[in-house]
Amino acid sequence: MKSSRRSFMKMAGIAALGLGAQPAIKAIAPAAEGHGTEMQFHKGPKALTAKQWAMVIDTRSLKTAADLEPIIEACHSVHNVPHFTDKHHEIKWIWETHFHNAFPGSANRFTSEEVEHRPYLVLCNHCENPPCVRACPTKATFKREDGIVVMDMHRCIGCRFCMAACPYGSRSFNFRDPQPFIKEVNLKYPRRMKGVVEKCNFCEERLAVGQMPACVEASKGAIVFGDLADPDSEVRHVLRENFTIRRKQNLGTEPCVYYIV
Repeated sequence: MKSSRRSFMKMAGIAALGLGAQPAIKAIAPAAEGHGTEMQFHKGPKALTAKQWAMVIDTRSLKTAADLEPIIEACHSVHNVPHFTDKHHEIKWIWETHFHNAFPGSANRFTSEEVEHRPYLVLCNHCENPPCVRACPTKATFKREDGIVVMDMHRCIGCRFCMAACPYGSRSFNFRDPQPFIKEVNLKYPRRMKGVVEKCNFCEERLAVGQMPACVEASKGAIVFGDLADPDSEVRHVLRENFTIRRKQNLGTEPCVYYIV
């Protein structure tokens, strides 16, 4: 009986959170393009389009932390990601980790030491079946028609359900006002406020004006980006020619970031 009551109260609380937040959200983020978001970027005449955007990272070309540093910096500077000294407040869109964190359970006794000890870039996987989207009570995170899982930070109420649902740890929460900690502000990309979640957006704002993601440009060929649905795309060509793995692909989320190892 007590267990049933607890379950009922828990579900009632979640429902109340989602319903109660709607009027406030509508007040600050009036409906636009069906999602009520100020964070979407209007496509220009040179916009890059796809049915399913995907990324391939060639880890053989990124062997040291020094190789990863300019890629991470390019992403974070373009998107006004703050640099906090306190790791508990850290905001990460793309970052470095080691093999066992990126691919838990994928190693075996005879895995190459060189592969195991490389640094690995990780980011939002823009899953075809994203659990974060299902968890969000206000639709602040949603999947676009081209497969990009976006985060509307004006609609976010800071409940962090999406963070709990993401099996990749790809979302960060602003515990502090990020603006004083931005090194150089990029006025072309919106700044955030305390109390919202953020993450990689596959550089939707750059795609909208015909540019490749910042990390792709900074990687000097180590990262390939393109349409997974197009058999003639560079992404599909690279996938045909190389053995690749994905993060936690046994979960059924269908990540759209592939790694050549």
